[in-house]
Amino acid sequence: MVTVLSQPGRFVRWFSEVTLCDLPLVGGKNASLGEATAALAPTGIRIPEGFAVTADAYWHFLKDNDLLPRIEARLGVLSHEPGLLSPTARSIRSIITGAPFPEDLAAEIRSGYHELASRVGGEDPPVAVRSSATAEDLPGASFAGQQESYLNVVGDEAVLAAVRRCFASLFTERAMSYREAHGFGHLDVGMSVGVQQLVAWPASSAGVVFSIDTETGFPNVAIVTAAWGLGEAVVKGEVSPDEYIVFKPSLGRAPQPILRRTCGAKQIRLVGGGHGKPPHPVQTTDEERQAFVLEDREVLELARWVTLVETHYRCPMEIEWAKDAKTGDLFLLQARPETVHAGRDAAVLRHFLVQGQPRPLLTGAAVGDSIVCGDVRVVRDASTASDFRDGDVLVAAATSPDWVPLMRKAAAVVTDLGGRTSHAAIVSRELGVPAVVGTGRGTLRLVDGERVTVSCSQGSVGYVYEGEVKFEEREIRLDELPHTRTEIMMNIGLPEAAFRWWRLPVDGIGLARMEFIIANDIKVHPMALVRFDDVRDEATRAAIEKLTRGYATKSEYFVDRLAQGIAVIAASRFPGPAIVRTSDLKTNEYAELLGGRQFEPEEENPMLGWRGASRYYDPNYREGFALECAAIRRVRGDMGLTNVIVMIPFCRTVEEADRVLSVMAEEGLVRGRDGLQIYLMCELPSNVVRAAEFARRFDGFSIGSNDLTQLVLGVDRDSAALRKLFDERDPAVKDMVRSAISTAQANGAKVGICGQAPSDHPDFAAFLVECGIDSISVNPDSFAEVKRAVAAAERKTQAAGSADPGVRTLPGPGSESSLTSGGGTDR
Repeated sequence: MVTVLSQPGRFVRWFSEVTLCDLPLVGGKNASLGEATAALAPTGIRIPEGFAVTADAYWHFLKDNDLLPRIEARLGVLSHEPGLLSPTARSIRSIITGAPFPEDLAAEIRSGYHELASRVGGEDPPVAVRSSATAEDLPGASFAGQQESYLNVVGDEAVLAAVRRCFASLFTERAMSYREAHGFGHLDVGMSVGVQQLVAWPASSAGVVFSIDTETGFPNVAIVTAAWGLGEAVVKGEVSPDEYIVFKPSLGRAPQPILRRTCGAKQIRLVGGGHGKPPHPVQTTDEERQAFVLEDREVLELARWVTLVETHYRCPMEIEWAKDAKTGDLFLLQARPETVHAGRDAAVLRHFLVQGQPRPLLTGAAVGDSIVCGDVRVVRDASTASDFRDGDVLVAAATSPDWVPLMRKAAAVVTDLGGRTSHAAIVSRELGVPAVVGTGRGTLRLVDGERVTVSCSQGSVGYVYEGEVKFEEREIRLDELPHTRTEIMMNIGLPEAAFRWWRLPVDGIGLARMEFIIANDIKVHPMALVRFDDVRDEATRAAIEKLTRGYATKSEYFVDRLAQGIAVIAASRFPGPAIVRTSDLKTNEYAELLGGRQFEPEEENPMLGWRGASRYYDPNYREGFALECAAIRRVRGDMGLTNVIVMIPFCRTVEEADRVLSVMAEEGLVRGRDGLQIYLMCELPSNVVRAAEFARRFDGFSIGSNDLTQLVLGVDRDSAALRKLFDERDPAVKDMVRSAISTAQANGAKVGICGQAPSDHPDFAAFLVECGIDSISVNPDSFAEVKRAVAAAERKTQAAGSADPGVRTLPGPGSESSLTSGGGTDR
């Protein structure tokens, strides 16, 4: 079906004259730019001047040259012989590029270019000429990279030639196969072309910003990527960019809401050519690779821009940006809808669990959330891989639009270069193919025919495992989960996994283990940073120097990395509570950190030794605890995550609690100030026996069933020989749990549990409900099962309460009501 000209003779529209309603006339890309220019420029967003050559111009070009019958004839042959796609596409492009411009159309484009020159100042200004198809940047179909764009086009004749090549690019093999896969007719799609002032040429830096987390759809963050030079290198995946995660609810409310910064390798810089010449890559210096591209203020400005764009368009958005090398100004170059998460069923949560502890061969940025197995196929050139098999794992340095036919066949994609806004990431995400991008050495490390497992299920880090790894797939229907009056919270260990679970309807984070962040991300003993000059081992000193490179002080490295980890976890549930436990490594575990052996004693029984609260006021760790406090202050203050609750582990006596609270106050963490709550990890018999006194010092208790069981029964929880004796359901343990709940609540403290018992034993969860516990915190994969078990227990308890007035009734969510009579027997 051929489009009818809506305005004969009117082939140029300025961006300021078009809106999203004009998408059929100017295509998705130009309609978005026009909408942004008209609506968002007043907010301070800088958008380069430009105009659209309309889709009417494209149809007029074809009609005036009588090209439609010739194109239709070739498409007719293709419908009977699908194997002729490549020669058919080449033939149609040749027909278009060989045709002259109608005089009226050429005159309008020349006039538009000269008017642009007068608006921006200067003769023959360099411009970007970009394709903008009428089926592009649509929810559910991004058409990423399917048509062409040309940079540094100078002069009206060069603009005309670039426009014609854009028309022809509607019939590349990749564009035609993409349309067929998505059900678009080849002559139902028109081509508009954008001609835009080329700001930031040369660009000092450029990149892409998403208004949501691209892998999970988590809506409260903006993802900013940045690399040196022009942004084409980022979009095409030719470079691994820096990445910044910004917490949108804190924009304008807190001083520094950047949750995480990741320094990318940034192997090349794409630089602009001379007069009318295309860009070319140059190698970056070591200094450039190790430095962050953007200052914090620039990151926050870009996050504010994408938030404004998202608010205006009322859907998740992606923008491209560039920074002018001369003025330092940032510019928005393109804006388009995010196309993957818009089509997902929000009521279904799928997750995959790796079984055992497989050996990773490679790591990179995870794209998607699934796990697949397949045989490796290392591909250097997409045009030479005609024998690529369905289900192979595609391994390449990077991908471009020409690689899409291979990506469709692949079980997974692994690249050396690129970040999660690269071509490989965008297309893999849209195809539903898991990808691990930016591995650095996939094409060198993996061998053709090697069997591997690609896992993107463990958070933002993707893994390529050796061999065929066993895994489990689960599906949770969120709309079928029952309501409970007992709050069901979630335990989180690694920050990388926090956003994965944002759709899970939990009531907050019941336990975030600080020591996981220290051991897995920081990797250095805090005292080896505070007292770096005292570190004697030269190899250790060199390793610490390498990790802390770029930080003003060694201590700042610890505070910054710890704050980032805590912030990501807290942001995933904001404004719901996030209970963060201060470090609870044992001396033997601390000793394994870089520089740790020098600062840790050797103990016969570290489980009962120098751990938890006893370290925090001790002169041999007091300065390390000060760094933990500084990180929490930064998260709550600078980042605005006031939902963080601090929890103190293994606090043996009330007197010890007073000493720890005093140290925290000295470090700026005063209970009650700015809404700060401090909880006690209730895991020692002394915590239960003196619960009333502890409750006057803490806002809440979280029962640690593992340590409490160990100490009540006198059973080493790690002993294989005594495993049968270790049971949280033992009457002695249950009596302690019941006593802790009743005493704490009677003294105004909330009580939860964060041990493993409710996940492992549904009957123990029912016992907790009977006791009137306020919250139960479980691992994410146990949430649905525990939620159902708690709902059933509540119904049973409620029914018993209705039948027997002497049995207490359940308090409502968050209630601090004490227990009434009759709730004391085990069943």
